[in-house]
Amino acid sequence: MATLPEQCEVVVVGGGVIGVSVAYHLAEVGITDVVLLERKELTSGTTWHAAGLVGQLRTSINMTQLARYTSELYRGLEAETGQATGYRQCGSISIAATAERFEELKRSASMAKVFGLEVNVLSVPEIAERYPLIRTDDLFGGIHIPSDGYANAVDITQALAKGAKSRGARIFTDTKVEAILRDGDQVRGVRTAEGEIRAKYVVICGGMWSRDLAASVGVNLPLHACEHYYVLFESVEGLNPELPVLRDYDACTYYKYDAGKLLVGAFEPSAKPWGMEGISEDFCFDEIAGDFDHFEPVLHDAMKRLPALERAGMQKFFCGPESFTPDVRYHLGEAPELKNCFVAAGLNSIGLQSAGGVGKVTAEWIRDGQPPMDLWSVDVRRNMPFQRNRQYLQSRVSESLGLLYATHYPFRQYETSRGVRKSAIHDRLVAAGACHGEAFGWERPNWYAPAGVEPVYEYSYGRQNWFEHSAAEHRAVREGVALFDQSSFAKFRLEGRDATRVLNPVCANDIDVAPGRVVYTQWLNERGGIEADLTVTRLAEHVYMIVSAAETEVRDFFWLKKHIPDDAHCVLTNVTSAMGVLSIMGPRARDLLQSLTPDDLSHAGFPFATSREIEMGYGYVRASRITFVGELGWELYIPTEFMQDIYDRIVTAGRDQDLVHAGYHALNSLRLEKAYRHWSHDITDEDSPLEAGLEFVIKFDKAGGFIGREALLAQRERGLTRRMVQLRLRDPEPLIYHNEPIWRDGELVGHITSGAYGHELGGAVGLGYVAAEPASADESVLSGHYEVEVACERIMAEVSLRPLYDPDNARIRR
Repeated sequence: MATLPEQCEVVVVGGGVIGVSVAYHLAEVGITDVVLLERKELTSGTTWHAAGLVGQLRTSINMTQLARYTSELYRGLEAETGQATGYRQCGSISIAATAERFEELKRSASMAKVFGLEVNVLSVPEIAERYPLIRTDDLFGGIHIPSDGYANAVDITQALAKGAKSRGARIFTDTKVEAILRDGDQVRGVRTAEGEIRAKYVVICGGMWSRDLAASVGVNLPLHACEHYYVLFESVEGLNPELPVLRDYDACTYYKYDAGKLLVGAFEPSAKPWGMEGISEDFCFDEIAGDFDHFEPVLHDAMKRLPALERAGMQKFFCGPESFTPDVRYHLGEAPELKNCFVAAGLNSIGLQSAGGVGKVTAEWIRDGQPPMDLWSVDVRRNMPFQRNRQYLQSRVSESLGLLYATHYPFRQYETSRGVRKSAIHDRLVAAGACHGEAFGWERPNWYAPAGVEPVYEYSYGRQNWFEHSAAEHRAVREGVALFDQSSFAKFRLEGRDATRVLNPVCANDIDVAPGRVVYTQWLNERGGIEADLTVTRLAEHVYMIVSAAETEVRDFFWLKKHIPDDAHCVLTNVTSAMGVLSIMGPRARDLLQSLTPDDLSHAGFPFATSREIEMGYGYVRASRITFVGELGWELYIPTEFMQDIYDRIVTAGRDQDLVHAGYHALNSLRLEKAYRHWSHDITDEDSPLEAGLEFVIKFDKAGGFIGREALLAQRERGLTRRMVQLRLRDPEPLIYHNEPIWRDGELVGHITSGAYGHELGGAVGLGYVAAEPASADESVLSGHYEVEVACERIMAEVSLRPLYDPDNARIRR
C-alpha cells in the first residue's frame, strides 16, 4: 500500500460517486494535489447499490443545468478513460395518472425550454406506443426526455477515479478518517490510523456517515439514512433494451431495463428511517433486511401498471440505506462554521444523476473562493442548528423520501417534525384561525380561515381553498389595516466602537446615518452579485440592528461574521429569539397604533425609514416605519416576554378599525403587486442590483466604498444585457409561480422568478429578468409583444420596469 502523504492541498473524505467526482473535477480545474480517503472500498457505502437512473429535469433551473451537465459528462466518460460505464441514453417517460400531475409535468416541460432541454409532452396513445408493456387507460398524459438514460454506478465511479488519478489525484482505500483537524475557525487537515495529513481544504463526502463526522468539528450537516427498496424481475414478457426509463410518480415507482431484467424501485410516501443506533464499523457492500410487508402495496400497484410482472419471476428483493435531508435537497458548499471545510453529501437517492454537477461546482467553488452560480437551494448555509437533532431527523426523513415522487404542489407543507419554533403568540393566532405553514422550523401563519372554515390546505395548481380568504386579507391591507406576525425575521445586533467601520463596507448603501434611521441595503460579493437583501437600523452611535429573512439567518450571520477583522472592536450577536415582530400595515395603521401610544406617529413626527422606541402597554417596543407590502405601516420589535400583552392590546383596539389578521400568502401577493424583490427568488448571488433595478439604494460615492463596487461600475460602463421587469397576465384566470418562460415577439427572453395573484391588479403578476440591448436597455425591454408560458400555453402579458401598483410610492409616505 502506498504511503500517505504528510500534506496536500485538498483532502476528500469518502469514495462514493460524489467524493470521486469531486476529486476528478478538482484535478480537472488544475488542483491536482488531491488526496481521497475511503474507509473501505470505493462505492461500498451507498453508491454500489444505486439503481443507476440518469435523469435531468429538476424543480429548478440551476439544478436542472447541473443534472444536464452530469448526463453530458457520463456520455463521454468511457471514451475519455477507457473504463466501461454502462451508460445508455434510452430516454425517459414520466406518466401522469391525475390531472394535477399532468399539469405539473407540462409546467416542467415549459421550464425546460428556458435552458434548451428537449422535453416532449405525450398524449396517452403516444405513451402506449413508446412503452407498450403498461396499462394506459387511466392516464392523462406524460412527458418524454430523449436525452435521459441510465448507467452503472460502480462503473461510473471507477471511470471517474481513473480520470482523477490520470490527472494527479491520489486515492487511498481502507483508510478511515478518524478526525477532522481544525486550527481555530479554519480546517487544517485530517487524522487517520496511518497518520495525519495537513491540508488547506477538506471536503466531506461521507454519505450517511457525514452528519456525525461534521458534528465532531462543529459543522451542522443534517441528514439521516432511510431504507430504500427495489425489486429485480426476470422473464418479463415484452422486455427489451430499447425501452426508456419509466417513472410512474403517482404510484411512487420507477422502471428500468437492467441486463435482461426489469428493475422496479419505489419512493413510498412513508419511509422507514434506518441506523438510529449508529452504523456498524464493518458496514461495506451490505444489504439490510428490509420489510417486504412495507413494500408490498407498492409492488401491487406496479403489477397493475405493468401486468407482465404478475407472470414474471422475482429474482431479487433488495433493501439498502440511503441518506436523506430535511428538505429533500442535498448539502453543498463551504461550512459556515469552519473555514475551508466543504461538504457534498445528503444526495436523497439522486447521487449518481447529480454527481457530475456536484463535483464540478464544488471544485470551482474551492478554486475561485465563491460558488460559480446560484446554489442557494442546496447550500449548506440554509440549515438551522436544530436540524441536526436526531429525533427531528428521524421524523422528517420518513416523509422526505416520499416527497421525491410526490406532486410538487405550490405551497405544499411538511407534515412531520412540526412545531419546532413558535412565535410567543402562536396559540392566539391559532384561535384567530391561522393555518400555519412550516418555514425553517418556524410555524408561520400563511392564511386565516374565517369562522366555520377548517384551516387546512387543499392543494392544486389552480386556486387553492385559501385563495379567496387570502384575497380578503390582501384587500384589508390595501383598504384598511392588518396584522402580520413576522417574528421569524432573522435579527442580529452588531455593537462596538468599530461597528460602523466594519459594517459600512459590507453594505452597498450608506449605513453611517443618524441613530434612529432604517437603511434598506444589499450585501454584495466581489462580482457584484447580491449576497443578502436586508435592513440595517442604527440604534445608537456604536450599535446596529440587522434584520433579514428567516430563510437566510445562518447565511447572513456568517457572511457578516467573516468580514469582521480579528482586530476589530465589535461583537455580532444573533438576537432572533429575543424579539417577536408584529407588522401593522394599511391606510388605517397610524390610527390604530396612535390609539395605543402617546408618542407622535404623524408623518412629520415619525417619517418613513424612522425607527424609535415608543411606549405601548406597560412597556416599550421598537417601532420601525417601513413596509414590504407597499402601504403605510410599522414593524414593531417587541421583547418576547411582552409579545402576548402587546398583541392583545392591538387586537382589542383594532376592533374599532376592523383589524384583519393576514398571513404570508397575502404578504407575497402584496409585495409582488409592488414589485418588491425577494432574495433567493428574484435576486441571488449571481444577480446584480443594476440588473434588478435596485441602483437607487447603491451609494457609489460613499467614503470607503463597498464590496462589489468596482464590478458594478464596470457593469454600468458595459451596459446591461438583462433587466428585471414586472409582468401582469392579461387573462385573469391562469396562475404563475416561478420558472415560467417569458416570450417577447415570439423569442424566448427570460423566465419568471416569482409570481402570485395580484388581487388589486386583477391578474397574476410576476417578476423576471429579460434580455436587453446594452445601448438602450429600457427601450429594448419595453418594446415588443410579451407572453408568459403556463403549462405549455402562452398567455399575453403587460410588462413594466416600474411597479404596476403605486409606482410613485405615494401610499407609503402619507
